[in-house]
Amino acid sequence: MYNWSHIDEEAMKKEDPEKYRLWRLTQRINYGLDGEKLDREEVKAAWSAIKEDIEPYTRRAIEYVLWGTVYSLPTNLKWWMPYNSVTK
Repeated sequence: MYNWSHIDEEAMKKEDPEKYRLWRLTQRINYGLDGEKLDREEVKAAWSAIKEDIEPYTRRAIEYVLWGTVYSLPTNLKWWMPYNSVTK
């Protein structure tokens, strides 16, 4: 995964390791793993903190894989709309 954001990862890692871990996990889920694998237990442990930042279709897939949860997305969700404006 190549991160296009202008975040200084090394500084974030030193200042707040937990925040960096959650940010990195969210980035990997949303933008690709680049050959890495996710740790199921790490995702489960961090899920309550990161689920609002995950794209809705990806969130639904992960919830299905981890917990077998099946539900429908909001009917007003369109592909061109930012997902945070609809889900909050």
